[in-house]
Amino acid sequence: MMYGVHFTDDADGEAFRSMARCALSHAISPQELTFVVGRSPSLFAPLPAPEPGYAMTAPRAYLELLQDVICHRAEDRFPLLYDVLWRLKHGEPELLSRASDPAVSKLSSYAGAVHRDIHKMHAFVRFHRRQSGSGDLYFAWFEPQHFVLRRAAPFFVDRFASMNWIIATPDGTASWDGRELAFGPALPKPEKLEDEVLGEVWQTYYRTIFNPARVNPQMMTREMPKKYWRNLPEAALIPGLVAKAQRRIETMDDMPDVPPRFAEKIALQRKPEMAPADALAALRAEAARCRACPLHRPATQTVFGEGPVDARLVFVGEQPGDSEDIAGRPFVGPAGQVFDRALSDAGIDRAGVYVTNAVKHFKFEPRGKRRIHSKPDISEVRICGSWLTQELDLLNPDLVVALGATAAHALSGRNMAVTKTRGAELKWPDGRRGLVTVHPSFLLRLPDKGAQETEYAKFVHDLKLAAFLIGSKRESVHAKAA
Repeated sequence: MMYGVHFTDDADGEAFRSMARCALSHAISPQELTFVVGRSPSLFAPLPAPEPGYAMTAPRAYLELLQDVICHRAEDRFPLLYDVLWRLKHGEPELLSRASDPAVSKLSSYAGAVHRDIHKMHAFVRFHRRQSGSGDLYFAWFEPQHFVLRRAAPFFVDRFASMNWIIATPDGTASWDGRELAFGPALPKPEKLEDEVLGEVWQTYYRTIFNPARVNPQMMTREMPKKYWRNLPEAALIPGLVAKAQRRIETMDDMPDVPPRFAEKIALQRKPEMAPADALAALRAEAARCRACPLHRPATQTVFGEGPVDARLVFVGEQPGDSEDIAGRPFVGPAGQVFDRALSDAGIDRAGVYVTNAVKHFKFEPRGKRRIHSKPDISEVRICGSWLTQELDLLNPDLVVALGATAAHALSGRNMAVTKTRGAELKWPDGRRGLVTVHPSFLLRLPDKGAQETEYAKFVHDLKLAAFLIGSKRESVHAKAA
């Protein structure tokens, strides 16, 4: 028997989960479902109500993928999502780790497109001031490629919390009145958006910062695709600025040298090129202001990595814990104490290695007065990945060790089974040598002392292997005598 499933164009994750719960409770396979998107009537039987008492479960990685993919406009996202969910429940529990699978690959590409669209919305929304009965209202019009308004709007709440604003799209609106974020129906695009005062200020600023010596039209259109230009007030300036770039460079070359009497003063004011330590400190300061994901709100502070800038060995954990969130330093809590002891037993001085985390803010669930660790989502790991990438680029270590599955995912871009990959040298996608082992918190969760001792010995063995791979007797690793 064939069943028809109807979804609206902008159906959310809850609508899909409700459908999947019904279908799975009756063991309805993907081949028995026909998905209809929009208002077209279905000629097939509707799904029956779910079996009483049926509880649907799904892996965390699938739910995170669903959260992204459901925002895509492709109509085949629904059958693809159900096909993968069905296979996960019927004999393919490792399916999401197989990037070569056509359905998984396609869904991953959809998720990536949604993330890019959210990024473009954050970058290209332009507000225009309007007068309203309650004061200034800032209005913006944006045309996203996908249904990302609800995912992108919290960014603007953080960035423009003191303004009353509306962001309108062809799919709906998001509004903020200083207290509450609300979503409403779509509005038609206004005939005129320009704010004469703010628009002129912005265009003057854009003209001023435009550097003709760094013009690269191909790169510009890749980062700012032309489909967004019609809603960007500065876009009208770009063709003229690009056309005049070469002449402006020639004019700059023809300018006389700075008079000698000013040269000395300018040289004193000019900052020297930052050394790696200064660059790392600057990156740490920048990360302290990160508001790219919601984790910064409940956390006490950003917990950045620490260690020498010339460290040849880097350890990457999952995220700071309760103790780290309070202290502002990585690996200082109970797991950090286990880690320190294991490093010592492996003959490695912690002062000579760099330790950091894939995610820089503590994610937790409040339970009474306690804050219980909660595993970060893949989207949070991806967002925070830029900080880790920049850390590694500045450090340029010989070996990067992933402590646990989350760190391994952050470094590899895919799910990795720690038990299958630990103890073997590998290469991360950036070309650096790598190693995977368990997170020290894993040892604390083991049920009995015997299991803890056994796994602790394995952990120390992995650390000894890391020391061996980079040359355990070299001074730069601060290795101790065996």
